[in-house]
Amino acid sequence: MQIPAVAFDIKAGYLLTMYSEENFIVFPEGDVQEIPARLSINMLVDINGNPVPLPLKTTKTLVYRISQISKKEHRGGCEIYHYLEQLTAAELSKYVRI
Repeated sequence: MQIPAVAFDIKAGYLLTMYSEENFIVFPEGDVQEIPARLSINMLVDINGNPVPLPLKTTKTLVYRISQISKKEHRGGCEIYHYLEQLTAAELSKYVRI
């Protein structure tokens, strides 16, 4: 987890807390993994949360779709959770190059 950066405002005499944003993917089984960037609904991603380049070469690959996004705000930042659903081979067939 990232720790929010802080700065001291000498003129005002108080600490300024910087806003931090942390992004996570949540697998169908409930496991959570931090990712470097924000994703969007219906985006196709691999097991590490990276966008999958289309068209696919085969249906024998592990691909997830972002089905839901939730945001938990707290003092100094927020956590964004991207919920994944695994696609079946039949669903992947429309993304395969012929």
